Amino acid sequence: MKIIAAKKILKANEELAGKNRARFNQAGILTINMVGSPGCGKTTFLEALVARLAGRAAPAVIEGDLASTIDAQRIEKLGVPVVQINTEGACHLDASMVAAACDSLELDGVDLLVIENVGNLVCTAGFDLGEHLRIVLLSTSEGDDKVAKYPTIFQKSDALLVTKIDLLSHGDFDVDRVAADMKRLAPNGRIFHLSARTGEGVQQVADWLLGKSRRREGGLAG
Repeated sequence: MKIIAAKKILKANEELAGKNRARFNQAGILTINMVGSPGCGKTTFLEALVARLAGRAAPAVIEGDLASTIDAQRIEKLGVPVVQINTEGACHLDASMVAAACDSLELDGVDLLVIENVGNLVCTAGFDLGEHLRIVLLSTSEGDDKVAKYPTIFQKSDALLVTKIDLLSHGDFDVDRVAADMKRLAPNGRIFHLSARTGEGVQQVADWLLGKSRRREGGLAG
């Protein structure tokens, strides 16, 4: 019997993630790993973000899902370069999948690469993809206890996007509780409140990402 320790798998992933990051650095691309539960609004937010980046930055997208090309088709309609990764049952993307997807993308001229991970608050927390920023989305329809119940993904994220705030009046989602839990887990993490449907708050996220991208071009970002 052969036993393969999980830490060896993670170490191999980290090594390849480092190569991905070096590739992105050389190309001057800010790369974002976008995570969140199924239905939290990742693709809808991405569509709204792309609209606000028009004329300001050139995005590309890697879509991760168990099956189908539904999300990639939505992004492709916007005229954005996109590659769909079908994990065929795997609950997260890993660095090797991202490396393969990048081989199918024309990265020249891309300023911002967004990797929309598989919808999951658990598995996605353990795998570095080579990103510079990890952003986690939490919708008001999911409940305000999720930060406390799934701490690892929030602790490892650079920003929390509370989505679907247009639905706040239809439930008992406590934004203050979420903010307090996030600050406890990630004191330096940014918190944004937005509705991709109405557009509220999306511009603030776009401006923040553009600021990060410009600092990267100037050699200041890590």
